[in-house]
Amino acid sequence: MTWLYVPGDRPEVVAKALHCGADVVVVDLEDAVAPDRKDRALRATAELLSDPAPGTAPVHVRVNALDGPLAETEIRTLAALPGLAGLRLPKVQGPADIHRAAGWATTAAQPAAGPALTGRLATGRRDRTPAAAVAPLTTGTAHPAHPARAAHTARTARTAAPGSATAILTPAAPAPAALPATPALYALLESALGIEHAFAIATAHPALRGIALGEADLATELGVRDEAGLAWPRSRTVVAARAAGLAPPPQSVYPDVADLDGLARSCARGRALGFLGRAAIHPRQLPVIEAAHLPSPEEVEAAAEIVRAAGAEGGAQALPDGRFVDAAVVAGARRVLSLAERRN
Repeated sequence: MTWLYVPGDRPEVVAKALHCGADVVVVDLEDAVAPDRKDRALRATAELLSDPAPGTAPVHVRVNALDGPLAETEIRTLAALPGLAGLRLPKVQGPADIHRAAGWATTAAQPAAGPALTGRLATGRRDRTPAAAVAPLTTGTAHPAHPARAAHTARTARTAAPGSATAILTPAAPAPAALPATPALYALLESALGIEHAFAIATAHPALRGIALGEADLATELGVRDEAGLAWPRSRTVVAARAAGLAPPPQSVYPDVADLDGLARSCARGRALGFLGRAAIHPRQLPVIEAAHLPSPEEVEAAAEIVRAAGAEGGAQALPDGRFVDAAVVAGARRVLSLAERRN
């Protein structure tokens, strides 16, 4: 529901954020960190994530741009650390960016292991199976089966034919070392090209767990002057996520931390478009975001009535007030009741 961004070069701020009530704390190595403090931020973040339980909230890290000079080292350094819950990838333009990041993550820094080492000794890179063959994330909650993501898995799976000459004549090789699991990946769409490729990005890799908008950069590229110009990219992102079987995306950050009334109104508009939750840049924004995205008591009561009616009679029916109820309406009502449990 809430994702709180904190600057990675300020470990004392990160430590406070880990206990302020956010659902996820996002340690930012990108926009929040000055160029001359990037190394410091990476070192501090790696130290934090060496602890398997660095705080009460899961910790994600937003790395620097994938086409820049820093992201590869950041991902290789952090991906295998026990305290990392996810990597947020900025300025994703297409599926190739996701595969590149996943490849770096699955060749993350490892202890030296004899002649298997090739170049890049500083990061411990080793020759490994290509990213396309890496198993999906094994930690956290896996996505339910979904046609779009299942199709991707079918396209990327390759096995040798049983009984082939190769299978008979090739001597048995030693069992390879287990590949490190790909950490959960989250793509940030911040450009016109990223929006155009939204569904392809959302289905690019089994480790991809979500997509979201980066509205500041996108608005600048599009020359948008107000929120009305972002209505289509927002809806496109929501549709792409749901079509790919991903969770509803969170809204982008609201930059004015003093304008809580404006934040509440913006959250209400985002919820109406299908977003769920929001990124934040200050702890004072968290309760406003949660209140705006949780169902009201009236919505909960209406949803409970629908579920009771469906359980009593089953099938499509009309409620006493004239509302028509079918399976889709009941499913929506159950989602409302599930969200309402957060208030308890």
